[in-house]
Parts: sequence; C-alpha cells; structure tokens
Amino acid sequence: MDDALPEVRYTRSGDVEIAYQVLGSGDIDLVLVMGWLTNLETYWEELNYRRFMQRLAGFTRLILFDKRGMGLSDRTTIGTLEERMDDARAVMDAVGSERAVLMGISEGAPMSLLFAASHPERTAALIFCGGEVKEIKTDDWPLGLSTLEEYEEEMESILSGERQWGRPTRITYAPSREHDPAIIEWFGRMQRSAASPAAAVAFMRLGSRIDVRHVVPSIRVPTLVLHAPGDPMVPFAQGKWLAEQIPGARFVELHGQDHVPWFDLADEVIAEIRDFLTGFREPTEPEQVLATVLFTDVVDSTDRAREMGDRQWRDLLEKHHATVRDALVRFRGREIDTAGDGFFASFDGPARGIRCAQAIIDALERLGLQARSGLHTGECEVVGDKLAGIAVHTGARVAALAGSGEVLVSQTVRDLVAGSGIEFEDRGLHELKGFDEPRRLFAVRSSAT
Repeated sequence: MDDALPEVRYTRSGDVEIAYQVLGSGDIDLVLVMGWLTNLETYWEELNYRRFMQRLAGFTRLILFDKRGMGLSDRTTIGTLEERMDDARAVMDAVGSERAVLMGISEGAPMSLLFAASHPERTAALIFCGGEVKEIKTDDWPLGLSTLEEYEEEMESILSGERQWGRPTRITYAPSREHDPAIIEWFGRMQRSAASPAAAVAFMRLGSRIDVRHVVPSIRVPTLVLHAPGDPMVPFAQGKWLAEQIPGARFVELHGQDHVPWFDLADEVIAEIRDFLTGFREPTEPEQVLATVLFTDVVDSTDRAREMGDRQWRDLLEKHHATVRDALVRFRGREIDTAGDGFFASFDGPARGIRCAQAIIDALERLGLQARSGLHTGECEVVGDKLAGIAVHTGARVAALAGSGEVLVSQTVRDLVAGSGIEFEDRGLHELKGFDEPRRLFAVRSSAT
C-alpha cells in the first residue's frame, strides 16, 4: 500500500469542522476513535502507526478523524462526550457509512460506548484496546489510575512548564519504545501539532470527569476487548471489568505492556481484530437502546382550564403543543407520546435533552404557562416506535418531583454531561415511587440554555 498521506477531508458537525481520512475499500467500515492527542498528518509520519493503519485498511474501509479541539479539526471547543459522539456520526454520514465497527483506544472507549448504546442500529460491533471506563480512582472505583489530587498535580506540571510540552524525554504510553530517540522526537511534534498545553489539559480534565460505568451494561453489539497486562495508562483490571459487564464480550489478554496497539502489540492485535471482524454474526434488530427520556407537563393545569373555560384552554393547549414540538425539532428530540398537557420525548444525548427542557419552560412561560420537567438516561426497551422499561418509569418519577419552572434530572444525567457547562443544584436523595433505593436528584440552573 502507498505510504503517501491519505487525503484529509472535512465535514461539518454542528458549528465545528471535523477533519477525517478514509483508507481501504473493505466491506466492513471501521471507525477508529483515538484517545488524547491526535493530528492526522503528524500521526502519519510515524512508521509503526502508518503500517498498523495500512494493515487494518487491508481488510476494512478504515475511517480516521481528529476530535474537535485537536489536530486538524476546529480547535474552538474541546466538546463534550455527547458532542464528540455527534462528530463520529457526522463523519460516518460524510463517507456514506450507514453502519460501522467502532474501535475505541484509551479515552476513545467512552465515546464509542455511548455511541453504541445510543445508536445500536448504526453500530456493527465494538473493539477496545486499552479502553478506559473511568479514569479517576474513587472509593467506589478502585480500578482507576490515580486519585483526583494526583491527577491535578500532573495537570499543573504541564501548565507550569515543568513537563516542557513538546519536548518529552520518554514515551510513557509505550514502554516498548519509551527511550527510542526517534519516537521521542516524533511525539514532541505530535504534542505541538495536536494542542497547546492549556488545550491539552482542558481535554484531559474533561476526560477525568467521564464515568460510563452505567452505560456499559446497555451494550448489545458484538464486542472485542483487548488489553495488555502492563498497560501503564489504563489498568488491566479496567479492561477485564469492561468485558465482564458487556453481554457476550470477548476478552483477549495481550502479551505486552504498551497502551497503544501499533508497536510491539501490532501483530497480535491485527490478528485478533481480523478474526473477530470476519467471524462475528450479524446482530438482530435492537431491543434495547440507551436514551435520555424527557417528561414535561403544565403546573396546575386543571385550575387554569377551569379559570379559562374549555375554548380558551383548548386554544392555549394547541399553542403549548406547537411550542413543545418546535423545541423538540430544534434540539433533535423525538416525540414518543403526549397526553393532555404532558409530553414524553427521547434524545440520544442528555445535554440536548436538558437544553430542550429549559427552552420549553422558558417558551411556555411567555405563553403564561408554568411548566416542569424531568430527565433520566438509561436503557430503554424498544417496542415498535415507542420506548418502555425501568428507565422510562424513572424519568416520569423524576418529573413528578420537579417544581414549577424546574428541570430536574437524575445523577446519571448529571454525570454524562460533564464538561457541557450546564450547572446543577443538588436536591438530595428522594424516594421514587416503585423503587427500593432512593435516588439523588439535581436541578438544572436556569443558565443551561
């Protein structure tokens, strides 16, 4: 295969331009979701990386892209997990890929997991290599790499110049090459071409807040988890945990200690991926999907209807319905059901759901109506064009506890929108009807839109 740099193209994702490349012409589309630092041009300079990608492209149509905030893509924003998921979808649309295998390396794993759980119809399979679930070590997650305090010390060393950004002395993510002068020199260029120190730290700090443990059990596509015992960046135990939590996942313990797959692990990783992709069965139509459910209704609607009379209330209710539906279109929500003055809708991303809920409340207030809403993200049962299951009931119970003009969310929603700029007030633990354990709920501050 030609060693020339594959053509770099651009596609638009919202207001951001995303750079991407396509190699190979295989029957299987493989979208590679990289971790921290990327630059499509600088990566191609490294011989081991180039050979690894060419080998993957020998039996797939390989799709590469720079995440927003990195490399050749727009650097105006680092984006949230949800927005980066949209970027992958935009690239797939640009190359005409209706369904693809997503391969997440390092911090690319959470985004791949969220995409597969939210869009199983577009995900043929998942592959993880050194895949991360939650970076920070906490009391309920001893599998993390470091505590938050240790992590912040590392970030401050980068910002202070102590780490000499762009002039690394060793390659910590690949012990097999950590003292290789050529690799060290190349990685210095990679750091400089991928991001400034401040941008890199902002990206890493966002990554440190990501926790997708609750997403993992929702995966219903064939999954291959590859992890090296000596991985210095993501503990081996995280890879094992990931495979154990995904129904039917195949776990392979690699023979090495690198975090990335294109150095000493290349032969083994290529062989495992080839075997996996040529042997997995086509999944059936998805019966479950990860979704953010939104419930809204008008506060004291019965009293308002009595005061106004049937005709005036009916006219106002028509304006209410039109207002809610306009907001759902604007924020890419899907109307599931409506009854009286209540709406049930779903979103493939929680941040859009929150912003839609706030927009609905603000717009209805201008009509003289006080509304409330509640959101939860969880695994929903797909029943025709409807959604059902525990996650739906949870969302309805959360909404029932919301006050006038309030957007109330579950902790799952709060955790998934890390880095979005949306701020919350802790409303404490609440008993939800029909649930054994109390749930911690959060109110969205009115600045969410």
